[in-house]
Amino acid sequence: MDFFRPPIAGLAVITPKVFADNRGYFFESYNAAAWQEACEGAVFVQDNESFSRRGTVRGLHFQKPPFTQAKLVRVLDGVVWDVAVDLRRKSPTFGQWFGVELSAENRKQFFIPRGFAHGFSVLSPTARFAYKCDNLYHKESEGGILFNDPELKVDWKIDLAEAVLSDKDLKNPTFADYKQNPIFIS
Repeated sequence: MDFFRPPIAGLAVITPKVFADNRGYFFESYNAAAWQEACEGAVFVQDNESFSRRGTVRGLHFQKPPFTQAKLVRVLDGVVWDVAVDLRRKSPTFGQWFGVELSAENRKQFFIPRGFAHGFSVLSPTARFAYKCDNLYHKESEGGILFNDPELKVDWKIDLAEAVLSDKDLKNPTFADYKQNPIFIS
């Protein structure tokens, strides 16, 4: 497998080794020992899956302490543009984002540590998205940043005039609001 470290500390893009022949293919989608370093020792306790249609934007989401979550995400069917935004106030990359295309074809996985907002847009007609979390979901600890925040300027790789969002995501606060009372310090 190949581990790529983006320019924002803590993030990792993982490309597993795929064994293909005339029957199909096989690959390890997760191996705790092999992924240990790339995933900063995260111990995953919950798996989630979502299905979305083209143009859907989910995010930017995070869980507030003490229910913060690290995530290991991948696409089972389709193509998404996956984005992580550094919300760690003392980080030299605070407020910067990184995006990566994840697809069923490229089989890449993206590790997002605690202290990041996360979201994705669907580039294919439909997409099934799966992710592991290192902490259980806690509804009262949901947090978010507005997907089209003017300061962050995330490129979602879709026409935002046609983006499909939840009512909740349309009402997320701006990054400027977050900076007034940052949740993640280091």
